Amino acid sequence: MVSHVATVAFLGLEARAVEVQVQVAPGVPAFVVVGLPDKAVAESRERVRAALSAIGLALPPKRITVNLSPADLPKEGSHYDLPIALGLLGAMGVIDAETLAAYVVVGELGLDGRVAPAPGVLLAALHASERDLGLVCPAAQGPEAAWAGTIEVIGAPDLLSLIGHFKGGAPLTPPLPGSADAAAPLADLKQVKGQETAKRALEIAAAGGHNLLMSGPPGAGKSLMAACLPGILPDLTPAEALEVSMVASVAGELQDGRLIRARPFRAPHHSASMAALVGGGCKNAEVDVPPQHWASLSLLSCDVPAIAMGSKKASGALLRVCEGRTLGVPPQRLRTEWSRLKPTRRRLKSCGPPPSHSRWRMCWLSLLHYTVWP
Repeated sequence: MVSHVATVAFLGLEARAVEVQVQVAPGVPAFVVVGLPDKAVAESRERVRAALSAIGLALPPKRITVNLSPADLPKEGSHYDLPIALGLLGAMGVIDAETLAAYVVVGELGLDGRVAPAPGVLLAALHASERDLGLVCPAAQGPEAAWAGTIEVIGAPDLLSLIGHFKGGAPLTPPLPGSADAAAPLADLKQVKGQETAKRALEIAAAGGHNLLMSGPPGAGKSLMAACLPGILPDLTPAEALEVSMVASVAGELQDGRLIRARPFRAPHHSASMAALVGGGCKNAEVDVPPQHWASLSLLSCDVPAIAMGSKKASGALLRVCEGRTLGVPPQRLRTEWSRLKPTRRRLKSCGPPPSHSRWRMCWLSLLHYTVWP
C-alpha cells in the first residue's frame, strides 16, 4: 500500500508542492528515504522511528520506502518529519489515508513524539490556501498559520494528539491568528540638531522612494540621519506586513505568530563581503540585502568608502541587485523592483578617489523592495 501526504519545499520566498509517498511492502526490513534529501531529511528516519516508539507503535518488519516527489527537487530542512510520520501511519492503516490527502503537513518531530516548530509555516499556509487544502502544523505555530485566511489549521502539540484528532476521538481546537507586533521606537529626526538641508533631502528621498548618498566628515550626523529614515516612512500596509513576515517565517524569526509591522532597517559594516551582502552558496542564508523586504538599507564606510569604491565585487553585485538583475543565489531567486538607482550609480562612479587624509565618510541609503522571481 502507498500513502500520499502533501508538504512543501522552500525556495527562497516560494513554496513548492512536494508529495510524500510512503510504501510498506514485503521484503528485507529497511527504512529508505529517496528523492534528493539532505542530511536533515535523511535523519528523519531515526526521529520518526523514536517518535512512533514513544507513543507505543512499532515499525512493521517490512521494507519501508519514502519517496519525496518530485525527485529532482532538493529537499532541505526538518519539516518533513511530520509528513513522513503521517504517511507511514496511513500506510500502516492507523490513520485513514484519504483524510490525509486533504492537508498540507509541516513539522519537526522530537524523540518523545512532540511536534516542534519549523521555519516557513506561514508560506506553507499560504500555499495550502492556494490549493484549497488544510494545514497541519506545530501547535506553537498555529497562530502564525491562521493569518493565511479561512483555511482549516490543525495545530498539533504531539503525534498522539494528532492521531486522536484524525480518528475523531479528541478533536483539536483551531488556533486563532496571532497579534501584530507594535512598531518599535525608532530614531527621531528631532534628535538631529541643525542639518536642515540634509533633513529636507531625507524627506524627499522618503517621499519619492529615492536613494540618497551623504558625504561628510566623522561626527556630521550621517549615521544618525540614516537611522531616522524608517521613522518618517509610511507604516507597512497589511499586505506589506504579510510579505515582511513571510521573510521572517522562512528565517525562523517569527515569534508566537505575531506579524511584523515595523519596517526593517539594516546597516551592514563597511567591510562586509559580497556574500554577506547579497548571499551566496546553495542554501538560504542570513544576509544583509535579500531579507530586507520593504526595507531601508544603510551602507556606511569608516574611512574609505569601501562599498562604493573599495570592493569592486561587492559594489558590482549590489548594483546588479538594485538594477533588477537576478541575485547569485539560485534558491532565493529574488529581484528588485526599485528602478531609481542609475542617478546614484553615476554619483558613485564619479566620487573619485578618497582624500589622502581619508577623513571623509559616505553613507549610501537605499529603499529596497524585493519580490519573488517568477
